[in-house]
Amino acid sequence: MTPTQFSLQIESIDGMARAGILQTAHGSIQTPAFMPVGTAATVKAMTVDMVLDTGSQILLGNAYHLMLRPGAERIKALGGLRAFMGWKGP
Repeated sequence: MTPTQFSLQIESIDGMARAGILQTAHGSIQTPAFMPVGTAATVKAMTVDMVLDTGSQILLGNAYHLMLRPGAERIKALGGLRAFMGWKGP
């Protein structure tokens, strides 16, 4: 699976609700999922390990804010968003 591909496998449906597995190039994420937002590539007042301790399998970064500062070139030079954030999950 390339970094831009993903798949979603539905495991259970109950009315409008559903549960499944989101498969990405970096691993599997059970859905529904709690997704903390690291607006500027960090969750306020929490380390990456603290976020993982919540059981979260995914961490969102705000692309708009990250494009403003530090910028795509700097993030790429530092190894990509996962490395820049220090994210250890899928």
